[in-house]
Amino acid sequence: MRARRLDSIHGFGIDQVAAAADEPARANSRWPVLRMENLDTDLPLPPEALPVTHEALETPEANSWLPFTGDMPLREAIADFTAERTGHRYDPEREIVITVGGMEGLLNALLATVSEGDEVVVTDPTYAGIVNRVHVAAGTPRFAPFRVVEGEWRLDRGALAAAVGPATRGLLLMSPSMPSGGTFDEDDWRLVCDLCRERDLFLIYDAAMERLLFDGRPLVHPLRFDGMAERTLVVGSLSKEHRMIGWRVGWVAGPAETIADVGWMHVYNTTTPVGIARAAGTAVLRGDQVHVAACVAELERRRDTMLAGLTGWPLVRPGGGWSMLLDVSALGFEPEEASRLLLEESSIAATGMRGWGGEVAERYVRFVFSAEPVERLGTIPERLAGGSLARAL
Repeated sequence: MRARRLDSIHGFGIDQVAAAADEPARANSRWPVLRMENLDTDLPLPPEALPVTHEALETPEANSWLPFTGDMPLREAIADFTAERTGHRYDPEREIVITVGGMEGLLNALLATVSEGDEVVVTDPTYAGIVNRVHVAAGTPRFAPFRVVEGEWRLDRGALAAAVGPATRGLLLMSPSMPSGGTFDEDDWRLVCDLCRERDLFLIYDAAMERLLFDGRPLVHPLRFDGMAERTLVVGSLSKEHRMIGWRVGWVAGPAETIADVGWMHVYNTTTPVGIARAAGTAVLRGDQVHVAACVAELERRRDTMLAGLTGWPLVRPGGGWSMLLDVSALGFEPEEASRLLLEESSIAATGMRGWGGEVAERYVRFVFSAEPVERLGTIPERLAGGSLARAL
């Protein structure tokens, strides 16, 4: 009954940690549980999200399957939204497909471009949902590691170049990357784009967090490099920059011929995105984006609160995103054991990173700070004091 493709596909631990955190007996009763295991958020929605959703509920379009690959107003909004930050405007009719969130878009892009035995280069660490989608598409992930340099993540450019081999079909990259928060600078992207052009590779670029950058980092977009528009698929989503997780609106943009294939993968996977969500998605993309900067400032404040309170702990400072990693291997723990102890001793729900890459990922536990306010994050040092991990420092 079981397909052979599932032999290489594994769970990612989030659901088990969340289930344990829901059982009061599993945590330290002294503290309410900090929910840092999953990419949820308590940050406010864009101002247009709720009122436009309410207004659209009774329209015929909100309860229709059509159009299967997304309505034109939303695709036009995405074309303008992308052009503003990249200088490249996609044809909304031929070069954009609307998907049910960004992860469906990523899977559709992989199904349209990857054949059995093809290798796809991803970073180590990388979100386990991305690693396993490469497997679902019959591909093989090849890992290019991030390294810790002066307390921050840096792409190992030599290892990235070495990861590209005869079977490599493309690269699937994200900046800021999940779960590390590692970012790509101008030279990193230049290397990626050079490799794509020289080796005739595609790039699937996950743009879901691209503006969630800390410390004044600029947005460097691969589409701004010569020759990349024709070999890049941009996968976007309203779930992270815009915090609209439940709306399930995503998209894939790229060359018309490839997008036609992505569109068929989408149609035969599911049909239209959530009908009641599409009008709000259009309004939010057309609206003032100042709320994104406000949320970035709050996320940076949360990151800094954790770093200031945990001086001396082997945390890696993220350059953006929603989460940060703790090197529990440096403290003598396996990630699963550290995750259990954090919940039992400190009432912190955090996910071990085994399966989220290779030898780099399996050293870490992830703390998601997007759903916990600064006041609660400020209790982490006291929660950890005297516990097994603190004693190992």
